[in-house]
Amino acid sequence: MTTLYPRRLQFLCIILLVLISCFGSTSASAQGNLLVTPKRIVFEGSKRSDELNLANIGNDTATYAISFVQIRMKHDGQFENITEPDSGQNFADKNLRIFPRTVTLAPNEAQTVKVQLIKANELAPGEYRSHLYFRALANDKPLGDPAIVTDSSVSVKLVPVFGISIPAIIRVGTSTSEIKMSDISLSILEDTIPVVGFTFHRTGNMSVYGDIVVEHFSPYGKTTRIAEAKGVAVYTPTPSRIIKVRLNRFAGADLSSGKIRITYTEDGLKNKVLASEEIDLR
Repeated sequence: MTTLYPRRLQFLCIILLVLISCFGSTSASAQGNLLVTPKRIVFEGSKRSDELNLANIGNDTATYAISFVQIRMKHDGQFENITEPDSGQNFADKNLRIFPRTVTLAPNEAQTVKVQLIKANELAPGEYRSHLYFRALANDKPLGDPAIVTDSSVSVKLVPVFGISIPAIIRVGTSTSEIKMSDISLSILEDTIPVVGFTFHRTGNMSVYGDIVVEHFSPYGKTTRIAEAKGVAVYTPTPSRIIKVRLNRFAGADLSSGKIRITYTEDGLKNKVLASEEIDLR
């Protein structure tokens, strides 16, 4: 039996989720008219269940099917779907249960989806990852619909289908993961936007996930935050990931002198620095 929020609480939930999305929080993911929060779930320790909030921020009723997909992270941070795990990669879907698997939401309606960890005692130490995939089901309409392109012999209905995926991770045992940074460089794109590039190198048995902050230190002691990127991951078994972060050219920092510091901090534990490096600007 699914649980719907009371209408007033539901409306407030929608407003909150929209605000979160608009201001760039890492706690929500959106695609098309579907808003999902949080944007990742992690089972570790004694945790055995979690809930996701789905919200329809569109103007039409929509139905979403929920399933699992398996994803590989490439060195440039791009994702590609796979069916078999890479060496050192473990899928999580066989140990996770979703309820419900299909959700229909009216405009401005929200609903919770429960994710439950099962057979946890059968898992060996390490990390297991699959991605929950939320796919909008096509809304079949009669052939008289204006969205249909026709000629004298053929009728073709153009129906965009949206989808969004978030990682579902199981961690068993103690993490041995570490992250290091190398190959830091500063460049200017054709549109005159400065970009700092570097490479993360991950070792150990689990993924890393956190926030990046880039600061400029002038020769006169002034510190300016010139960029940040939230929710940056290096998933197992990928050993390295190339990162490029656009800098705020309007921050007032003189990038011809001083130095730049890049700090990578574990998400949710703001005092735990995973990696930090500096470069001098000449």
